[in-house]
Amino acid sequence: MPKRVTNASVAAPGEWFDPDHNARSPAGEVHAWVPGTNQTVCGLALSREGLRRFSHVTWADVQPATGGYADRVTGVCRKCAAGMGERRGEKPWVRRDPRP
Repeated sequence: MPKRVTNASVAAPGEWFDPDHNARSPAGEVHAWVPGTNQTVCGLALSREGLRRFSHVTWADVQPATGGYADRVTGVCRKCAAGMGERRGEKPWVRRDPRP
């Protein structure tokens, strides 16, 4: 059984700066990344995919519902979310008219 990652930083294809150019934040679809490795939790190679590292941003900070760095995040990698412990019951869809 694979070991579940508990603390990860973020990798993203883009970046943006606040108006004062004080903080660098991720933009685009974010992936979980463990510092010291060259790939994301879902297995993408950082250099091959052109992902930028954000070691100062934690995975919890980019969640669209609660994160402070989620302003320009367009999506969260579902495989990385599963590797970080998101439960299966948290589905973005709703079953309508289920079979009896």
